[in-house]
Order: sequence, then structure tokens, then C-alpha cells
Amino acid sequence: MLKHTLKTTSDRMLVASVFAGILCVGATPRPALGVQNVPAPNFSADSNTGWVPDRRTGDDFLPPSSGPGPVTSEKDHPYVPNGQGQPTYRTADLSNPILRPWVVEQLAKANDRVRSGKVPFSPRERCWPGGVPDFDIYTRVAPIYFLQTPHEVTIVIELDHQVRHVYMDVPHSAHVTPSWYGESVGHYQGDELVVDTIGLNDKTFVDNYNTPHTGQLHVVERFKLIDGGNTLQVAVTVDDPDAFNMPWSATQRWRRGEARPMTELSCAENNFDFLGYDVAPIPQAGKPDF
Repeated sequence: MLKHTLKTTSDRMLVASVFAGILCVGATPRPALGVQNVPAPNFSADSNTGWVPDRRTGDDFLPPSSGPGPVTSEKDHPYVPNGQGQPTYRTADLSNPILRPWVVEQLAKANDRVRSGKVPFSPRERCWPGGVPDFDIYTRVAPIYFLQTPHEVTIVIELDHQVRHVYMDVPHSAHVTPSWYGESVGHYQGDELVVDTIGLNDKTFVDNYNTPHTGQLHVVERFKLIDGGNTLQVAVTVDDPDAFNMPWSATQRWRRGEARPMTELSCAENNFDFLGYDVAPIPQAGKPDF
């Protein structure tokens, strides 16, 4: 596998510029056939159309209809995002049975930071990669774009050009070097794109409550078009026996956005400390990784 972690801003801008150029050309490769020669779902039917997070889900995971689900906000301190009333910062529900004791302890520290009046750490606000599955809720407003070819599906978030590569119809490498987005392999199963990801480092979180994980994290995502193709849904299954007492699942949805080329939105050059936000530096690369 090619090493695809993008550490420097220039790296991210280069990839994003190339990707945006492909989008502007308007030539979307014909997706590969799924099982039983059924055409694979096309998430980039219009090469200039991205998928915008649904306001009903925003940047939180939706719990499953039954069974263990994701971390959500404390019942007496619900999370309210901007534009939906008086906004609040997140405080995690520590009673969720999926959580190992050390995870509860770390989340409690994050909750205490919010209660003390400090700004919680947010990877996207400090230009840090989101990882998986946080990639699916990394942003509340910026769209995601898909570029599908028979051998690879590339997914890009417009915000800071976070990039994921999904290698199609191949097994995982025998030895995977941990990285921010791990190693994702995929295949089409009927009308779904199934993505299996391993090899994630432990520097990311699984959600926007800053729920930690270990290098044992294993994530399976099932992307599917619903509502007549106007909504993109991903069903996520998360397993990490060192961080969670049991596997858990969640969903996220995006709506089809307006047709426009992807905008270049770089993070590091324009970011700055505000409101005493001192919990993490903006990442800097000491040397290239290629």
C-alpha cells in the first residue's frame, strides 16, 4: 500500500487542488459493478456536487434503533450547536455501558474542562486530522466529495481537505503501519459501499466528545443512498476491545448539496488562538513523509 498520510499543509493543498481539478472537468469515472453485476452506487453522479451534513444529525452520530450506541451528551446538559438556539459545548454521558473505565476517566476530564468554563479541544479547529470514524462527523457544515474509480474511492472533506483513500477489492496488508486514517479497503455489496478500516493510530478520537481509542480500533462503514438518492447514509460499526466493553454502532446522514466546485479551505495558515484556546498546537511537519 502507498503511504497516504498528509502532514503538511502544502501536501494537503496539492492533493486537494488536483482533486478539485478532476471535479471541475466533470468526467466522473463509471463505477465498478457490485455483486451479481449490479451497478455500484454512484456517490459522485454530479462531479461538482458534494454531500452536506443533514441538520438533523449535524456533527453527532445518531444511535441505532437497538443495541449499544455511541457516546451522546449528558441528559441534563444536551448539546446545542450553533444556529439551533443558545449553543453549548459537549459534555459526554459517562453512563454509556460501552465505555471502559479508563475511557470514562478521560471523558470526565474533558467534561470538567467544559464545566470550568474552558474551551474544549476540537481537532478540526486546530487543523488535526479527524481519523475514523470521526471523519463521518468531522464537520457540521462543509460538504464531502467522492471520486470513484474501479480500483479506489477517494473521499475528501472540503474543510481543510481531509482525504481518505479506500482501496477496492483488495485484502488488508499483512503489516499495517499505524496512521491518522489507517488502511481502508472496500467493496460494493449490492447498493452499499462497505469500507473496512484498521491500522489507526491512537492520536484521534472516535467522535466529537473526544472519546479516545487504542490501536486495536476496527471500523466498518456502509455507505448507501436513500430517499431517492437525495440522502447519503453511513452505518458505522466500531470495535476496540481495549477501549469499549462491546462493539457499538451508529449512523450519519448527508443531504445532496448545491452543484459547485470544491472550495479550497486551508486551515493552518489562517488559524489562530482565540478565547484562551491553548489545549493543542497547530500540527507542524518537521520533515516530509514521502
